Amino acid sequence: MRFTAVCLVVFVGIAAATVASAQGTPPATDLYHVHFTKSAPGQAAAHAKSLMTPDKTSPMPDHFVVLRHQEGDDWDYVVIQHLGPKAEVTAGGAPPTDPTRGLVAWHNDTFTTGPSWSQFTKEMGIGGAPGQVYIVGVHRAVAGHREQLLQSLGTTGAAGKIQTGNVLLQHVEGSDWTFATITRYNSWQDFASDRAAASSAGDATAGGWADIRQHSAFHRDTIADRIHPAK
Repeated sequence: MRFTAVCLVVFVGIAAATVASAQGTPPATDLYHVHFTKSAPGQAAAHAKSLMTPDKTSPMPDHFVVLRHQEGDDWDYVVIQHLGPKAEVTAGGAPPTDPTRGLVAWHNDTFTTGPSWSQFTKEMGIGGAPGQVYIVGVHRAVAGHREQLLQSLGTTGAAGKIQTGNVLLQHVEGSDWTFATITRYNSWQDFASDRAAASSAGDATAGGWADIRQHSAFHRDTIADRIHPAK
């Protein structure tokens, strides 16, 4: 997919963002672009097709995933694009005549840091069995609680008997959230079992319901499936 050029030049590097990794969380070595978007009425299928089309002008055109909303927040799709250790956004000339604009009701964009692409694809189950389920969450930290929230989000709770994949992305520039989390389940059955175990684990569990809410000023969670890559 192709993102609309902005009207100023921005250079983003890992060295420009001072980020800390929670215990057990892979180091944030690479940049990612997170694109939440909602389709215009009647345009969801065409919008999905446009989002799944690689932008051949990108240095790594195939380094992205597209997740589709099932239950939760108001967006229809989220595209997470790997940019490598640095990225440059340059100003465009006259706005292009882009037929895909009519497919979109709204979108928002955020630059984040996260793990290497190889680690990301491993955690997201790229190349694995079909039928995987994803929980996409965004959190904004309570003032002065950024590190505590990072620690809580990076902690596997007592319900960790179910095998999951986990990615934590840290805000660099863009939306009003501090962290984005993506949890992958191998099946709907695994998702249900994990949620049942979490509900009975107790409020005081590290990384659990009450622990996170001590440090998160707001959050939004969405159940999604993956439409790209197909496998």
